[in-house]
Amino acid sequence: MLMNAEMLRASCFAIILVLLINESLDMISLAVLSFIGAAGTVAYNVTVPGTTPLLVSRQNLAVANSRLELARSVAFTAGPSIAGLIYAAVGGAPSYAIALILSLSAIGWIIRIPIATPSSSKRNLYLELKEGFTFTFGNIHLRPVLFTAVMFNTSWFILQASFVPYAASHLNMDAAAVGTAMAVYGIGMICGALVTPRLGRILTFGNLVVLGPVGGVIGAALMATSVWLPTELTIWASFFFFGFGPVIWAATTATLRQAVTSQALIGRVSAVITTFTFGARPIGALIAAGIAAWYGPAACVIAALVGFAIQLAIILPSTVSKLAEIPVQKVPDGGPMQSVRSF
Repeated sequence: MLMNAEMLRASCFAIILVLLINESLDMISLAVLSFIGAAGTVAYNVTVPGTTPLLVSRQNLAVANSRLELARSVAFTAGPSIAGLIYAAVGGAPSYAIALILSLSAIGWIIRIPIATPSSSKRNLYLELKEGFTFTFGNIHLRPVLFTAVMFNTSWFILQASFVPYAASHLNMDAAAVGTAMAVYGIGMICGALVTPRLGRILTFGNLVVLGPVGGVIGAALMATSVWLPTELTIWASFFFFGFGPVIWAATTATLRQAVTSQALIGRVSAVITTFTFGARPIGALIAAGIAAWYGPAACVIAALVGFAIQLAIILPSTVSKLAEIPVQKVPDGGPMQSVRSF
């Protein structure tokens, strides 16, 4: 699946490049190819959590996931800037050529991953999806993680959808200032990925998981204070915590998901969680549109704070926050759940 997903993205880059060279690329073609490429990205992201346990021992899952998040954070932070510089220097077609080369390089690395080819026996998609839903919503650890993630993404996109008009109208921030805030967000992501293994040696696994929602609440609270005390420093601090906390959450909850889910189910469980969390994002944007239309962008900032408070209220009383160590799925004979030291 990793190979197919990356090949799909590479194919989209190649087609866009050909259309650019022939000067026949239009918005409809770009939108369709972007949609297909994004589908490949989703497939790739869903497959990674199921692949990681095949490559590293259970004891090293947390470290592996934090390193994956570090790589993703660096790419998120540096990627847009590098892309902008390349586009400004050489134009659109060479930029896509570079993207294609990088994608083909990724395929070359994927080929080296020592994973056996899955069985090609006939599969029942409906039953597999049903199993994934049943396990995700029935597991005492995954259920609160899913609900927390849905509430976080809804709140985050309420804020995302309203931030630019809020920054322009209420904070008098120009494009450069908004860009600086997003850069600080990326720095927060990198810092979160770097310190996750170190924090794992100090905190219990449950407390480490909760740091993600806590970071969201701190970021939202700082953003809300700017309604009455509008300063760019507050906005930068807010975006730092928005980047810092969720990266810790992503690494630790991926580890939790891998630990409590069998290898046969991990892909389906990841797909369920991805569907719900990504599906919450347009809902958050739609809510922001309604609130902003009636009460203005500043009201969206307050609404986002309420949402972030709710997601913290979901995870705090759950079994996840009380985990001392990474849990291990029950053995087939129904024996007790074991645990392993993290990081």
